[in-house]
Amino acid sequence: MAEEAGSGVVQTRCVGDVAIICAGDYLNKLSGERVERKCKRQLESGCRALVISFRDTELVNSIGVSILMGVIDAAQQSGARLIFSDVDDHTANLFEMLGLTRHVTVVTDEAEALASLASQTRVTEPRAVATGS
Repeated sequence: MAEEAGSGVVQTRCVGDVAIICAGDYLNKLSGERVERKCKRQLESGCRALVISFRDTELVNSIGVSILMGVIDAAQQSGARLIFSDVDDHTANLFEMLGLTRHVTVVTDEAEALASLASQTRVTEPRAVATGS
């Protein structure tokens, strides 16, 4: 699934009940709103986790950060996990300085994000309990 986002494309794919959304090359008002819409649609459709990939992102402006804060809020309200992956050093420092990292997990890449979610699922899923007769 792809949607035009400024000079890039907002791509979304699902792995089970995890949606992976690519932020594109420049996260500003226009592309940020499209990313936010994609995230909210995925949450409404029952996704339990979102991974926003910044793999191709070269710049995140202040409006983009503000929109990401809205995505964080939406994920928290729906009880979903939110992970940022593939964040470059400059953007990671920006997120840290602005306090976003207190509310979202930042990982190296999508594989690490999916592994983190899979390990948490195993811990939180109800287990069958054997009862003696």
